[in-house]
Amino acid sequence: MVALREVPPPDAAADDALTLAIEDEALDAYSTAVSTAAERLIPSVASLRVERRGGWGGGSGSAVAFTPDGFLVTNAHVVAGAERGTATFVDGDELGFTVVGRDPLSDLAVVRAAGTNLAAAPFGDAARLRVGQLVVAIGNPLGFGGSVTAGVVSALGRSLAARDGQASRLVENVIQTDAALNPGNSGGALADIRGRVVGINTAVAGIGLGLAVPIDAATRLIIGALMRDGRVRRAYLGIVGGTRRLPAGLAERIGRPAGLEVVQLLDGSPAAAAGVRAGDLIVSLDGRPIAGVGDLQRSLVGDLVGRAVEVTLERDGVLAELAITPTELRV
Repeated sequence: MVALREVPPPDAAADDALTLAIEDEALDAYSTAVSTAAERLIPSVASLRVERRGGWGGGSGSAVAFTPDGFLVTNAHVVAGAERGTATFVDGDELGFTVVGRDPLSDLAVVRAAGTNLAAAPFGDAARLRVGQLVVAIGNPLGFGGSVTAGVVSALGRSLAARDGQASRLVENVIQTDAALNPGNSGGALADIRGRVVGINTAVAGIGLGLAVPIDAATRLIIGALMRDGRVRRAYLGIVGGTRRLPAGLAERIGRPAGLEVVQLLDGSPAAAAGVRAGDLIVSLDGRPIAGVGDLQRSLVGDLVGRAVEVTLERDGVLAELAITPTELRV
């Protein structure tokens, strides 16, 4: 018979000491990551005071310098109805700025401050973010400049409705974070732990639920257009639709499961003039695959305006091709 040896209980004090050491190490790593990102970005984030047209009222928000010669990105709603204002940096510099361009349908705007040696923040790529990743928000909440909060990416691929006059659009791939945001954070930076700007904070949807417009390939093009032209040109078809699954045979044939169902055609629209009908399933536009509203929005770029483009659609079980000449979206 083998005698069983009783295993002595772990020393409680030693166990507590080990736990504290692990927690301290984790906290130190967390603090180091947040403080490193903040140190890199705080000099690039400005507090905006906005002067509305006609001198009526004003507003405030945040903005992020991204070139040394004075260009800053912010939210379109922060500078709505304004042409100028003052950008204040944490070192005390107050620089007048003018609005270069704004795009309410992406909620992005570019302003230019009267400075030539700004600390330019590096842009990252929101397409590389992962849920659970640590992010840092820097802005001007409630008037307190240079404020830093930290949290994680709570979700990706959210959509945010944007409107400009009669035109509406979904801002795609919006970043959801639990980093604390408050009024005044709008237009500030959402950054990864390397201090690269991956989003522009845009909305507070609830306690512990903030949203940021991503900095990715699509929004870089928007920012570039605002710098160059002061606006973003978009093509217009006049289609209201939604994602719908393709018939099994067609899905296998073209290699994707869904298309854009045409629910409604706006009167006098290019799509209506070309013969598109309600119930059609659009599967490609100008050679680009269309599997839903997001794909269509991304395809409607300015260089399609005034040019006949080919649309492939499914109608009554048969693939058909139509030529549509988009016009420019007017807002």
